[in-house]
Amino acid sequence: MTFSETELKGVWLITPVRHGDARGYFCETFRLDEFERHVGKVDFIQDNESRSHFGVARGLHYQAGEASQAKLVRVSEGTVIDVVVDLRQDSPTFGRSLSVELSAENGQQLFIPRGCAHGFIVMSEAATFQYKVDNFYCPSAERCIRFDDETLAIEFPIATDHLLFSEKDLRGLSFADAEKF
Repeated sequence: MTFSETELKGVWLITPVRHGDARGYFCETFRLDEFERHVGKVDFIQDNESRSHFGVARGLHYQAGEASQAKLVRVSEGTVIDVVVDLRQDSPTFGRSLSVELSAENGQQLFIPRGCAHGFIVMSEAATFQYKVDNFYCPSAERCIRFDDETLAIEFPIATDHLLFSEKDLRGLSFADAEKF
C-alpha cells in the first residue's frame, strides 16, 4: 500500500497495491502494521456500509466530544466524491476542506482523523461505501454541517438542486455554528 498525507493535516490517501491477472485482482485493503507505521495507532472497533444511488449526498457528518470518530473509508462499488472538513481548531488546516474521488476502480481509501466532518456525493448509478470507525455511534453526539455552507465554498460536481439530501442533512448547521474540536 502507498500512504500519502493530503493537504489536510492527518488526512491520508491510501492506495492498495492490486495484483491482477485475467481472473481479476487481489489486494490488501487494511494491514495494521503498515497502517500504524504511516498513520499511527487507531483502534477500529466497527465496520459500516451504505449503498446509495446517483446524486445522493450524505453529510457533512461528525460526532462531537468524546464520541468523535476516526474513519477509514472506501468504495467497493461505483464512484463518489468524498469530502472532509477540518474542525480541529489547533490544526494548521482548520476550516479547510478536501474533495477526493474514491471508486471501486481506483481502490483508494481515505483516513479521516477525529475532529473532521465527512460526507460524500454519489457520482455513479449506485455506490457501496464502506468504512471502519474507532468509536461507536452515539445519536446524541451526531452533528451535521451543510454541504452548501458559503464559508466552506465546496465545489460540487453536480448542481446542488440535483442532489438528494436527507431532511436531517438539510437542517445541518453552518460552519460558523458547528462545534469545533
